Amino acid sequence: MPVKGRDVLMRIVDLRSDTKTKPTPEMRRAMFEAEVGDDVSREDPTVNELEETAARMLGKEAGLFLASGTMGNLACLLTHCRRGHEIIVGEMSHIYWAEVASAAAFGGIAYHAVPNEGDGTLDPATVREAIRPDNIHFPETGLICLENTQNRQGGVVLPLSYLAKMRSLADEAGLPLHLDGARIFNAATYLGIPASEIARYFDSVQFCVSKGLGAPVGSLVVGTEDFVDRARKTRKMLGGGMRQAGVIAAAGLTALTEMVDRLADDHLNARVLAEGLAEMPGLEVDLGRVQTNIVNVVVTHDEWTAPAFEEAMGERGVLFHALGPTMVRMVTHADVDRSDIVYALECLGGLLR
Repeated sequence: MPVKGRDVLMRIVDLRSDTKTKPTPEMRRAMFEAEVGDDVSREDPTVNELEETAARMLGKEAGLFLASGTMGNLACLLTHCRRGHEIIVGEMSHIYWAEVASAAAFGGIAYHAVPNEGDGTLDPATVREAIRPDNIHFPETGLICLENTQNRQGGVVLPLSYLAKMRSLADEAGLPLHLDGARIFNAATYLGIPASEIARYFDSVQFCVSKGLGAPVGSLVVGTEDFVDRARKTRKMLGGGMRQAGVIAAAGLTALTEMVDRLADDHLNARVLAEGLAEMPGLEVDLGRVQTNIVNVVVTHDEWTAPAFEEAMGERGVLFHALGPTMVRMVTHADVDRSDIVYALECLGGLLR
């Protein structure tokens, strides 16, 4: 991987994100051999199979294939809400933090951000208070959004008991509940349950096949047939109607059928990485929050800020991202094996010493 100032023959361990995965040989073969048709006309058999598989795995009636998780979340928000509605989101959520205020820009939808607790949850009492009463001066609350796993908080998983409470709260308020489940299969792997046991609490779910599952592109939205039919039209409005999309959907099918079970390896590698980092002077890791494939590390070393630490390690071939002046994030995935973790720990330890 050629990077400025680095010998291209240097060993690279890319822990920047699970979005850095490359498609497997099986995915490439499936893409080459995929049957295709015009997906806008519902004539692409591979896309149809992917959507049906996604819906079945998450226990929903129907599925919809989209280009990205951001498009999937936006399609759901625009389908659930109308202009002038307000959505309740966590202040650390990807929808609020990293999707370019798309619901506001394209849908005239306002964000009501509430604090995320340390475990990634939104306090039910705080959410209840955030739901707008009927008043001519107030916007109308249209949707509650949760995220599982919680990306910016180290990939922590929301417990099923909590999801049940939020489902009851939404039902009492007469509101739909949406899940940004970009890494829902990581959450399911951690809990040791099918992803459908998480999805059952939500009216709509978005999840990615392009992160830990390793496909090169794509996300799915699942829900009732009526909701997905309306979301399909929303996708078209966003410019997301695709033609012979079976070429990329084939990789998504391979991801769902062959890559889910191996997520446990990523979680184990993240644990080994976190435990090694926790022993190094100048670094702090909350091991209790290393539940899936994301490791957040606080840099307390006297000589390093997080950005400087990122740059120095990048020059040594270990890539990760700073999240601010004192924290870096490292993410394990299918293209990082145990030997890469050992090598990264050796490099990190050497720099800190």
